[in-house]
Amino acid sequence: MPAYHFFAVCPRTLEPILANELQTLGGQNIKVNAGGVLFQGPLSLAMSVCLNSRYASRVLLRIATRQYYDSHDIYDMAHALPWERFFDVDAKIRVDVTAHRSPLESIDFTTLRIKDGICDRFREGCGKRPSIEKAQPDVRIHAFIDERYCTFYLNLSGEPLFKRGWRIEKGEAPLKENMAAGLLALANWKADTPLLDPFCGSGTIAIEAAQIACHIAPGLNRSFAFENLRIFDMDEWREMKEDAKAQINLHAKVQIHASDISSIVVSKAQANAQRAGLQALLDDGRLSFNQCDARVVAPTAPQGLIVTNPPYGEQSNPKSATVASMMKNVADNLKKQFSGWTAWMLTSDRKLPSQMRLSESRKTVIFNGPLECRFFKFEMVKGSFRTKKETAEN
Repeated sequence: MPAYHFFAVCPRTLEPILANELQTLGGQNIKVNAGGVLFQGPLSLAMSVCLNSRYASRVLLRIATRQYYDSHDIYDMAHALPWERFFDVDAKIRVDVTAHRSPLESIDFTTLRIKDGICDRFREGCGKRPSIEKAQPDVRIHAFIDERYCTFYLNLSGEPLFKRGWRIEKGEAPLKENMAAGLLALANWKADTPLLDPFCGSGTIAIEAAQIACHIAPGLNRSFAFENLRIFDMDEWREMKEDAKAQINLHAKVQIHASDISSIVVSKAQANAQRAGLQALLDDGRLSFNQCDARVVAPTAPQGLIVTNPPYGEQSNPKSATVASMMKNVADNLKKQFSGWTAWMLTSDRKLPSQMRLSESRKTVIFNGPLECRFFKFEMVKGSFRTKKETAEN
């Protein structure tokens, strides 16, 4: 069985977590790169990664790598590759080019030359050419060009893998699903640990946690671009999905609670959870979404984990307190009620610990899209200074 070369793209900082996941799924010759992980394996492995990866954003199949001098060389490369092996002429294609330190003057012109090379090959071989479609293509072709080499990939996932298929209703500035899964991994959350998100928004962190606990494959309710390619065994793919369905355990013992100050946002989060196949957990309260101000939220267990993505900057209402002031009140509540808990907070505001008047025990730099963020860890230690002082006075 031949070993194909793949590249799984992921958010920065999650590369080691993704590498471990790929190894668990059967990946070979795994190599961590900035922004993703190289790995090898059979085509069935790529299908499994698309179905099961919680941290990857895309999975790319490497087709060829060659040296080039100018755009004519890149045209010749595109024209020489056996695209008909991978997809039919009736497929709608899209070509995206990313360049890094390339001497080529125009990326747009290079993109056009790649399209010409692909289409000319089909026209010469079967008398017609595939059509170009930007919005909803059947096949997505990626070219990565550096100062010496051009590499062609086929995008096997299509729409980004963080689009699990359950999110329709979005809160303000929604957290991507694979980022939420990455935060849970960085916080070392386990299914037997009570989990709370007091700024839940559209419910992403709580839903990801519940799906992890119930062994629900993240890609089970969506389609992938590899389904439009000739080289994949669709009978094997159907069996793989059936096996994934058989692994689901909706009886998992979990305590996952989430809240938000907006009742409208909470109702959207509940609807997302229902679409994610978690109705059984909602029914008996193992997963819950409630309207609550984070400044007065109460613990759901004697000990547990808070994983959350609080707001930053000014709130939309000019009469309301700043977010910095609000976060101090949140911290006061945590210190008062959540001794024994550990809080993890993702924010682009480096001043969050000083705003909360808390000292972080750890901070991890992580990129949430283009934003450079910090993932702060705060230990809510039992017997705080305030408690000791009050005890001494009594």
